[in-house]
Amino acid sequence: MFICLFLVSVLSASFEIPKLGLPVLNIPKNNPMSEEKIKLGEKLFNDIRFSRTGKVACANCHDAKKAFTDSPLRVSKGIDDLTGTRNAPTIINSSFNEFQFWDGRSPSLEDQALHPFLNPVEMGLVNHDPILKIVRTDKQYIGEFKKVFGKEAAKITMKEVTKAIAAFERTIFSGNSRFDQWYFNGKSTLTNDEIDGFNVFVGNGRCVSCHTIEYTTALFSDNRFHNIGVGLNKVPDAEINRLTSEFLKAKYNKKEVDLKVLLDVTSSELGRFAVTRNLFEIGAFKTSTLRDIELTAPYMHDGSLKTLEEVVEHYNRGGASSDSEKINPFISGGIRPLNLSSKEKEDLVVFMKSLTGQ
Repeated sequence: MFICLFLVSVLSASFEIPKLGLPVLNIPKNNPMSEEKIKLGEKLFNDIRFSRTGKVACANCHDAKKAFTDSPLRVSKGIDDLTGTRNAPTIINSSFNEFQFWDGRSPSLEDQALHPFLNPVEMGLVNHDPILKIVRTDKQYIGEFKKVFGKEAAKITMKEVTKAIAAFERTIFSGNSRFDQWYFNGKSTLTNDEIDGFNVFVGNGRCVSCHTIEYTTALFSDNRFHNIGVGLNKVPDAEINRLTSEFLKAKYNKKEVDLKVLLDVTSSELGRFAVTRNLFEIGAFKTSTLRDIELTAPYMHDGSLKTLEEVVEHYNRGGASSDSEKINPFISGGIRPLNLSSKEKEDLVVFMKSLTGQ
Protein backbone atom coordinates (compact mmCIF):
# COMPACT_ATOMS: atom_id res chain seq x y z
CA MET A 1 0.00 0.00 0.00
CA PHE A 2 1.32 3.45 -0.81
CA ILE A 3 0.27 7.08 -0.79
CA CYS A 4 0.64 8.60 -4.24
CA LEU A 5 1.11 12.37 -4.23
CA PHE A 6 0.66 13.31 -7.87
CA LEU A 7 2.72 16.13 -9.34
CA VAL A 8 1.78 16.80 -12.95
CA SER A 9 -0.89 14.22 -13.77
CA VAL A 10 -2.82 15.07 -10.63
CA LEU A 11 -4.20 18.16 -12.34
CA SER A 12 -6.05 16.19 -15.01
CA ALA A 13 -9.65 14.95 -14.79
CA SER A 14 -8.48 11.34 -14.81
CA PHE A 15 -5.26 9.55 -14.06
CA GLU A 16 -4.33 6.16 -15.47
CA ILE A 17 -2.35 3.89 -13.16
CA PRO A 18 -0.44 1.57 -15.51
CA LYS A 19 0.17 -2.13 -14.87
CA LEU A 20 -0.99 -2.02 -11.26
CA GLY A 21 -4.29 -3.80 -11.88
CA LEU A 22 -6.26 -0.62 -11.13
CA PRO A 23 -8.62 1.25 -13.48
CA VAL A 24 -8.49 4.90 -14.46
CA LEU A 25 -9.14 7.18 -11.51
CA ASN A 26 -11.92 9.62 -12.31
CA ILE A 27 -11.48 12.91 -10.49
CA PRO A 28 -14.63 15.04 -10.01
CA LYS A 29 -14.60 18.17 -12.15
CA ASN A 30 -15.73 20.23 -9.16
CA ASN A 31 -12.83 19.02 -7.03
CA PRO A 32 -9.64 19.06 -9.12
CA MET A 33 -6.48 17.79 -7.48
CA SER A 34 -3.37 19.70 -6.51
CA GLU A 35 -0.43 18.88 -4.31
CA GLU A 36 -1.39 21.69 -1.92
CA LYS A 37 -4.97 20.46 -1.62
CA ILE A 38 -3.82 16.90 -0.93
CA LYS A 39 -1.46 18.06 1.82
CA LEU A 40 -4.23 20.18 3.35
CA GLY A 41 -6.58 17.19 3.26
CA GLU A 42 -4.01 15.00 5.00
CA LYS A 43 -3.64 17.60 7.75
CA LEU A 44 -7.41 17.80 8.24
CA PHE A 45 -7.63 14.00 8.22
CA ASN A 46 -5.21 13.82 11.15
CA ASP A 47 -6.52 16.75 13.22
CA ILE A 48 -7.79 15.47 16.58
CA ARG A 49 -9.33 18.86 17.39
CA PHE A 50 -12.29 18.03 15.13
CA SER A 51 -13.89 15.88 17.83
CA ARG A 52 -15.81 16.74 20.99
CA THR A 53 -13.02 15.43 23.23
CA GLY A 54 -10.15 16.75 21.14
CA LYS A 55 -8.66 13.25 20.99
CA VAL A 56 -10.13 11.61 17.88
CA ALA A 57 -9.31 12.26 14.23
CA CYS A 58 -10.34 10.48 11.04
CA ALA A 59 -6.97 8.74 11.28
CA ASN A 60 -7.92 7.04 14.55
CA CYS A 61 -10.21 4.62 12.75
CA HIS A 62 -8.27 4.77 9.47
CA ASP A 63 -4.67 4.38 10.57
CA ALA A 64 -2.08 4.39 7.77
CA LYS A 65 0.00 1.89 9.77
CA LYS A 66 -2.96 -0.53 9.81
CA ALA A 67 -3.87 -0.38 6.11
CA PHE A 68 -6.12 2.61 6.89
CA THR A 69 -8.32 0.61 9.29
CA ASP A 70 -8.29 0.19 13.07
CA SER A 71 -7.45 -3.52 12.93
CA PRO A 72 -7.77 -5.67 15.02
CA LEU A 73 -10.84 -3.95 16.51
CA ARG A 74 -14.16 -5.62 15.66
CA VAL A 75 -16.01 -2.30 15.57
CA SER A 76 -14.50 1.14 15.80
CA LYS A 77 -13.88 3.12 18.97
CA GLY A 78 -14.63 6.82 19.01
CA ILE A 79 -14.77 9.46 21.72
CA ASP A 80 -14.58 8.17 25.30
CA ASP A 81 -13.96 4.65 23.87
CA LEU A 82 -17.58 4.44 22.74
CA THR A 83 -18.29 1.84 20.07
CA GLY A 84 -20.74 1.70 17.21
CA THR A 85 -22.01 -1.21 15.16
CA ARG A 86 -19.74 -1.23 12.11
CA ASN A 87 -16.20 -2.34 11.34
CA ALA A 88 -14.01 0.42 9.88
CA PRO A 89 -13.57 -0.22 6.15
CA THR A 90 -10.20 0.58 4.64
CA ILE A 91 -9.77 3.82 2.73
CA ILE A 92 -7.34 2.10 0.37
CA ASN A 93 -8.79 2.25 -3.17
CA SER A 94 -11.97 3.87 -1.79
CA SER A 95 -11.67 6.37 -4.64
CA PHE A 96 -12.98 3.59 -6.89
CA ASN A 97 -16.10 2.96 -4.78
CA GLU A 98 -19.39 4.01 -6.35
CA PHE A 99 -20.82 4.42 -2.84
CA GLN A 100 -19.24 5.00 0.56
CA PHE A 101 -20.01 3.30 3.91
CA TRP A 102 -21.06 -0.34 4.25
CA ASP A 103 -24.65 0.53 3.35
CA GLY A 104 -23.72 3.00 0.61
CA ARG A 105 -25.53 5.93 2.16
CA SER A 106 -22.97 8.41 0.82
CA PRO A 107 -22.48 8.88 -2.93
CA SER A 108 -18.98 10.35 -2.76
CA LEU A 109 -15.87 10.77 -0.64
CA GLU A 110 -16.80 14.43 -0.20
CA ASP A 111 -20.21 13.56 1.26
CA GLN A 112 -18.83 10.72 3.37
CA ALA A 113 -16.35 13.02 5.08
CA LEU A 114 -19.19 15.06 6.61
CA HIS A 115 -20.74 12.33 8.75
CA PRO A 116 -18.17 10.92 11.24
CA PHE A 117 -17.79 14.36 12.83
CA LEU A 118 -21.46 14.30 13.91
CA ASN A 119 -21.68 10.64 14.86
CA PRO A 120 -22.22 10.61 18.66
CA VAL A 121 -19.96 7.57 19.15
CA GLU A 122 -17.27 8.58 16.66
CA MET A 123 -16.28 12.24 16.91
CA GLY A 124 -19.34 13.45 18.79
CA LEU A 125 -19.90 16.99 17.52
CA VAL A 126 -23.42 18.42 17.58
CA ASN A 127 -22.74 20.34 14.36
CA HIS A 128 -19.79 21.35 12.19
CA ASP A 129 -19.37 24.80 13.75
CA PRO A 130 -16.36 23.84 15.96
CA ILE A 131 -14.48 22.66 12.85
CA LEU A 132 -15.21 25.88 11.01
CA LYS A 133 -14.12 27.92 14.01
CA ILE A 134 -10.74 26.15 14.00
CA VAL A 135 -10.04 26.46 10.27
CA ARG A 136 -11.18 30.11 10.25
CA THR A 137 -8.90 31.11 13.15
CA ASP A 138 -5.86 28.82 12.88
CA LYS A 139 -3.20 30.89 11.06
CA GLN A 140 -1.79 27.91 9.15
CA TYR A 141 -5.21 26.75 8.01
CA ILE A 142 -6.18 30.30 6.98
CA GLY A 143 -3.15 30.51 4.70
CA GLU A 144 -3.59 27.02 3.29
CA PHE A 145 -7.31 27.43 2.51
CA LYS A 146 -6.55 30.78 0.88
CA LYS A 147 -3.89 29.19 -1.31
CA VAL A 148 -5.93 26.13 -2.26
CA PHE A 149 -9.45 27.54 -2.58
CA GLY A 150 -8.88 31.30 -2.81
CA LYS A 151 -11.20 31.97 0.13
CA GLU A 152 -10.82 34.38 3.00
CA ALA A 153 -11.09 32.85 6.47
CA ALA A 154 -14.69 33.93 7.13
CA LYS A 155 -15.88 32.32 3.89
CA ILE A 156 -14.42 28.84 4.47
CA THR A 157 -17.21 26.25 4.62
CA MET A 158 -17.44 22.51 5.17
CA LYS A 159 -17.55 22.14 1.40
CA GLU A 160 -13.89 23.16 1.22
CA VAL A 161 -13.00 21.04 4.26
CA THR A 162 -14.49 17.87 2.79
CA LYS A 163 -13.12 18.53 -0.68
CA ALA A 164 -9.62 18.65 0.76
CA ILE A 165 -10.11 15.47 2.80
CA ALA A 166 -11.52 13.67 -0.26
CA ALA A 167 -8.57 14.82 -2.37
CA PHE A 168 -6.19 13.27 0.15
CA GLU A 169 -8.18 10.03 0.25
CA ARG A 170 -8.04 9.79 -3.55
CA THR A 171 -4.27 9.40 -3.33
CA ILE A 172 -4.43 6.25 -1.19
CA PHE A 173 -3.93 3.28 -3.48
CA SER A 174 -2.82 -0.31 -3.40
CA GLY A 175 -1.88 -2.20 -6.53
CA ASN A 176 0.94 -4.08 -8.22
CA SER A 177 0.39 -7.11 -5.99
CA ARG A 178 1.98 -10.43 -6.83
CA PHE A 179 -1.40 -11.36 -8.34
CA ASP A 180 -1.28 -8.29 -10.60
CA GLN A 181 2.25 -9.10 -11.71
CA TRP A 182 1.14 -12.65 -12.54
CA TYR A 183 -2.29 -12.01 -14.07
CA PHE A 184 -1.77 -8.70 -15.89
CA ASN A 185 1.98 -8.74 -16.56
CA GLY A 186 2.66 -12.45 -17.10
CA LYS A 187 5.31 -12.83 -14.40
CA SER A 188 5.90 -16.02 -12.40
CA THR A 189 5.05 -14.47 -9.06
CA LEU A 190 2.43 -16.92 -7.70
CA THR A 191 3.06 -20.31 -6.15
CA ASN A 192 1.28 -23.42 -7.38
CA ASP A 193 -1.02 -23.34 -4.34
CA GLU A 194 -1.89 -19.69 -5.03
CA ILE A 195 -2.66 -20.50 -8.65
CA ASP A 196 -4.84 -23.38 -7.48
CA GLY A 197 -6.55 -20.89 -5.16
CA PHE A 198 -7.16 -18.54 -8.07
CA ASN A 199 -8.82 -21.39 -9.94
CA VAL A 200 -11.09 -21.99 -6.94
CA PHE A 201 -11.78 -18.24 -6.79
CA VAL A 202 -13.07 -18.15 -10.38
CA GLY A 203 -14.43 -21.71 -10.34
CA ASN A 204 -15.98 -23.77 -7.55
CA GLY A 205 -15.77 -20.93 -5.03
CA ARG A 206 -17.66 -18.53 -7.32
CA CYS A 207 -15.99 -15.62 -5.51
CA VAL A 208 -15.46 -13.75 -8.77
CA SER A 209 -19.23 -13.33 -9.15
CA CYS A 210 -19.05 -10.41 -6.70
CA HIS A 211 -15.32 -9.80 -6.28
CA THR A 212 -14.85 -9.03 -9.94
CA ILE A 213 -11.79 -9.32 -12.14
CA GLU A 214 -11.83 -7.53 -15.49
CA TYR A 215 -9.66 -8.06 -18.56
CA THR A 216 -7.09 -5.39 -17.69
CA THR A 217 -8.02 -4.37 -14.12
CA ALA A 218 -9.39 -5.87 -10.93
CA LEU A 219 -11.13 -3.98 -8.14
CA PHE A 220 -12.31 -7.26 -6.58
CA SER A 221 -15.69 -5.63 -5.98
CA ASP A 222 -18.84 -5.33 -8.07
CA ASN A 223 -19.78 -2.14 -6.16
CA ARG A 224 -23.12 -3.76 -5.36
CA PHE A 225 -24.89 -4.87 -2.16
CA HIS A 226 -25.57 -8.46 -1.10
CA ASN A 227 -27.10 -10.27 1.86
CA ILE A 228 -24.56 -12.97 2.62
CA GLY A 229 -26.00 -14.06 5.96
CA VAL A 230 -23.69 -12.13 8.27
CA GLY A 231 -25.54 -10.43 11.11
CA LEU A 232 -29.13 -10.80 9.95
CA ASN A 233 -29.04 -14.58 10.50
CA LYS A 234 -28.95 -13.86 14.23
CA VAL A 235 -32.06 -11.63 14.19
CA PRO A 236 -35.41 -13.43 14.71
CA ASP A 237 -37.75 -13.21 11.71
CA ALA A 238 -40.39 -11.41 13.79
CA GLU A 239 -37.88 -8.71 14.73
CA ILE A 240 -36.80 -8.31 11.10
CA ASN A 241 -40.45 -7.81 10.13
CA ARG A 242 -40.96 -5.25 12.91
CA LEU A 243 -37.89 -3.22 11.97
CA THR A 244 -38.55 -3.24 8.24
CA SER A 245 -42.11 -2.09 8.89
CA GLU A 246 -40.80 0.71 11.14
CA PHE A 247 -38.38 1.93 8.47
CA LEU A 248 -41.03 1.80 5.74
CA LYS A 249 -43.39 3.94 7.81
CA ALA A 250 -40.77 6.42 8.99
CA LYS A 251 -39.28 9.13 6.81
CA TYR A 252 -35.78 9.19 8.20
CA ASN A 253 -33.33 11.71 6.83
CA LYS A 254 -29.68 10.83 6.30
CA LYS A 255 -28.63 11.98 9.77
CA GLU A 256 -31.38 9.97 11.43
CA VAL A 257 -30.42 6.84 9.47
CA ASP A 258 -26.83 7.36 10.63
CA LEU A 259 -27.95 7.47 14.25
CA LYS A 260 -30.32 4.53 13.95
CA VAL A 261 -28.02 2.04 12.26
CA LEU A 262 -24.83 3.09 14.04
CA LEU A 263 -26.22 3.03 17.56
CA ASP A 264 -28.63 0.08 17.44
CA VAL A 265 -27.05 -3.28 16.57
CA THR A 266 -30.27 -4.90 15.37
CA SER A 267 -31.24 -1.99 13.14
CA SER A 268 -27.72 -2.02 11.75
CA GLU A 269 -28.31 -5.49 10.34
CA LEU A 270 -30.92 -4.13 7.93
CA GLY A 271 -28.01 -2.93 5.80
CA ARG A 272 -28.76 -1.23 2.50
CA PHE A 273 -32.52 -1.44 3.12
CA ALA A 274 -32.25 1.23 5.81
CA VAL A 275 -31.09 3.63 3.11
CA THR A 276 -33.22 2.65 0.10
CA ARG A 277 -36.31 1.02 1.74
CA ASN A 278 -35.95 -1.60 -1.02
CA LEU A 279 -37.18 -4.92 0.38
CA PHE A 280 -34.77 -6.78 -1.89
CA GLU A 281 -31.87 -5.13 -0.04
CA ILE A 282 -32.75 -6.22 3.51
CA GLY A 283 -29.51 -7.31 5.17
CA ALA A 284 -27.43 -6.37 2.13
CA PHE A 285 -24.02 -4.76 2.49
CA LYS A 286 -21.45 -3.48 0.02
CA THR A 287 -19.04 -5.93 -1.55
CA SER A 288 -15.73 -4.95 -0.02
CA THR A 289 -12.53 -5.05 -2.03
CA LEU A 290 -10.20 -7.98 -1.44
CA ARG A 291 -7.08 -5.99 -2.11
CA ASP A 292 -4.84 -5.98 0.99
CA ILE A 293 -7.43 -8.22 2.64
CA GLU A 294 -4.89 -10.01 4.84
CA LEU A 295 -4.05 -6.66 6.47
CA THR A 296 -7.59 -5.63 7.44
CA ALA A 297 -8.93 -8.31 9.79
CA PRO A 298 -11.50 -8.77 11.26
CA TYR A 299 -13.96 -9.03 8.41
CA MET A 300 -17.51 -8.16 7.36
CA HIS A 301 -19.56 -5.09 8.27
CA ASP A 302 -19.71 -6.12 11.93
CA GLY A 303 -16.19 -7.51 12.24
CA SER A 304 -17.67 -10.84 13.32
CA LEU A 305 -15.32 -13.08 11.30
CA LYS A 306 -11.81 -12.95 12.68
CA THR A 307 -9.81 -14.71 9.97
CA LEU A 308 -9.89 -15.39 6.24
CA GLU A 309 -10.36 -19.05 7.10
CA GLU A 310 -13.59 -18.16 8.94
CA VAL A 311 -14.73 -16.09 5.95
CA VAL A 312 -14.17 -18.97 3.53
CA GLU A 313 -15.95 -21.36 5.88
CA HIS A 314 -18.91 -18.99 6.12
CA TYR A 315 -19.35 -19.00 2.35
CA ASN A 316 -18.70 -22.73 2.15
CA ARG A 317 -21.67 -23.30 4.49
CA GLY A 318 -23.86 -21.23 2.21
CA GLY A 319 -23.98 -18.10 4.37
CA ALA A 320 -23.83 -19.43 7.93
CA SER A 321 -21.11 -18.96 10.52
CA SER A 322 -21.84 -22.36 12.08
CA ASP A 323 -23.59 -25.56 11.06
CA SER A 324 -26.48 -24.76 13.41
CA GLU A 325 -27.02 -21.13 12.39
CA LYS A 326 -30.36 -20.27 10.81
CA ILE A 327 -30.20 -18.72 7.34
CA ASN A 328 -32.24 -15.52 7.10
CA PRO A 329 -35.07 -15.54 4.52
CA PHE A 330 -33.65 -12.55 2.59
CA ILE A 331 -30.26 -14.06 1.76
CA SER A 332 -29.01 -13.30 -1.77
CA GLY A 333 -29.76 -15.95 -4.35
CA GLY A 334 -26.14 -16.67 -5.21
CA ILE A 335 -25.28 -17.67 -1.63
CA ARG A 336 -25.47 -21.43 -1.31
CA PRO A 337 -23.20 -24.22 -0.02
CA LEU A 338 -19.98 -24.60 -2.02
CA ASN A 339 -18.85 -28.04 -0.82
CA LEU A 340 -15.19 -27.10 -1.14
CA SER A 341 -12.53 -29.59 -0.08
CA SER A 342 -10.05 -28.75 2.68
CA LYS A 343 -7.34 -28.24 0.05
CA GLU A 344 -9.55 -25.88 -1.96
CA LYS A 345 -10.30 -23.80 1.12
CA GLU A 346 -6.63 -23.59 2.06
CA ASP A 347 -5.64 -22.60 -1.47
CA LEU A 348 -8.34 -19.95 -1.58
CA VAL A 349 -6.93 -18.31 1.54
CA VAL A 350 -3.34 -18.29 0.27
CA PHE A 351 -4.53 -16.84 -3.03
CA MET A 352 -6.26 -13.93 -1.26
CA LYS A 353 -3.01 -13.16 0.53
CA SER A 354 -1.35 -12.70 -2.87
CA LEU A 355 -3.57 -9.61 -3.31
CA THR A 356 -1.53 -7.59 -0.83
CA GLY A 357 -0.14 -4.75 -2.91
CA GLN A 358 2.35 -1.91 -2.82
